[in-house]
Amino acid sequence: MSDGHGFHGPKCWAVTFLAGLVVGWVISLLAPAHYDTHGATAASAPLAGPAHAESSGRGVELAQGADEESVPQGVLPGHDRPDGDSPPDLPAGDHAGSAAHGGAQGDDHHGPAPRIPIWLVAPFALLLASIALMPFINGKFWHHHFPDFAFLLGGTTLSYYLNAFHAEYSHGMSYGAYKMLHAGMEYYAFMALVGGLFVASGGILVKVRGRGTPLSNTVLLGFGAVLANVVGTTGASVLLIRPFMRMNAGRLSPLHIVFFIFAVSNCGGSLTPIGDPPLYLGFLQGVPFLWTTTHLFPEWATVILSLLALFFVIDTWIGPGADQGPRERLRFGLSGFGSMVGLGLIVLGVFIDPLLKPHGFEGIPVGPTFQVLVAAATYLLANKANLKANEFTFFPVKEVGLLFLGIFATMAPALAYLSAHGSELGIDSPTKFYFATGSLSAVLDNAPTYLNFLQVAFAAHGIPLNAENIHTFIATERGALELAAISLGSVFFGAMTYIGNGPNFMVKSIAEAGGVRMPSFFGYTRYAVIFLLPILVLAWGLWIR
Repeated sequence: MSDGHGFHGPKCWAVTFLAGLVVGWVISLLAPAHYDTHGATAASAPLAGPAHAESSGRGVELAQGADEESVPQGVLPGHDRPDGDSPPDLPAGDHAGSAAHGGAQGDDHHGPAPRIPIWLVAPFALLLASIALMPFINGKFWHHHFPDFAFLLGGTTLSYYLNAFHAEYSHGMSYGAYKMLHAGMEYYAFMALVGGLFVASGGILVKVRGRGTPLSNTVLLGFGAVLANVVGTTGASVLLIRPFMRMNAGRLSPLHIVFFIFAVSNCGGSLTPIGDPPLYLGFLQGVPFLWTTTHLFPEWATVILSLLALFFVIDTWIGPGADQGPRERLRFGLSGFGSMVGLGLIVLGVFIDPLLKPHGFEGIPVGPTFQVLVAAATYLLANKANLKANEFTFFPVKEVGLLFLGIFATMAPALAYLSAHGSELGIDSPTKFYFATGSLSAVLDNAPTYLNFLQVAFAAHGIPLNAENIHTFIATERGALELAAISLGSVFFGAMTYIGNGPNFMVKSIAEAGGVRMPSFFGYTRYAVIFLLPILVLAWGLWIR
């Protein structure tokens, strides 16, 4: 990253990280942690009621295998009961403390529940505000120093958690150490998939001959929307953006790229956890792999087909552009077989840990490690001509990796605070979750936004967020509707700005390097409001409200 001017790069990262550790330690002395030694019982909210039982058919009334007569109406099987008693699998007070005072991930630990003050969310808010604003305040400074923001703020939170939350729990670790280790493992799994897909896709070259037409362009965007669910929005964007630009040479306009971002880099990837980072975070929390495919397809089809129809009309209006000689039949070709194999293996790596979990491998990141090794081997064996033709560099994945290192660390207290206070926000319907998640996903990164609002949903029902509770939650109609709204809001609205989803800026940079004058931040957002937002409102009106 260094250009020989100024103090930045790894040495600067180390300094800012150490500074963050010192700041966190000082704060832990000035504002020590407080605990609820007994905890207050978390009230359970009904999961199925008249206000939320409309028009979906997504869920069933009770979890499979639960005895309807043995569960009070409106209460999740196996969790808090109206009389306030703790469920049989947790001692009195622990369940409530986990749900109401910092058990953001529903970790299985027994001990005093820590109180998470609102000011501890400040590093998370500052980091996300920096990501949103700094590129436009001083782009050159941000380009060199964005890792420093992540290391300073992440180090502050890490140090505070390790030094302030030092009471030992039944699993032998302090609350702070356990939460930071948990965040680190989730970050490792997240980056192994996102980074692996990016690296493997860089070695695959899509060759194009011929000129694009409104029909062929529309077909390519539709194919990209489907492909995004197999190789991720990042992988699909890397594979297709340059061929899309080449086939439209002489008639390529900013609107071509804008609709590519809408369909391929965002909305298309809402059917599988591989498709978009928010859904993969949900999968890591315990959402079944095929749940999004089976429950979100109508909304996906509505948005994608509407986008394609609108794009076809606009592309026809754009016209043929400059005369490039006789029209040649459009032909595609692929090269980079080894990288294709690596891409497939990385996708298969998603299933390794769930398969190994029943055999005593829970908590051991076998799958992510497999993905990292495959990505490294794929890059070393990749066709160097393909990498050069794709103008492959590690900077985009480095940017995501360094920023998300800070995000995952600083997100822990934000999730814990939402666990305690999420029910106070008044977000209690699928419509509210859809637009609230979408509004923040448009201006912040959509992956942590998804996780935060998932925590809000669970806090509203007085239960901790963990894999067991997710399965019970989505087995109810209201729970399934709320998870669908959060999932769709985070993925769809991530296309509203350049900063809503990782591939957006990457595609913008590639297009500008190819000579396309892309709209400014607010210019792009204007296009999104005019063309995309009405379609997202249509999907809400048809399927969510």
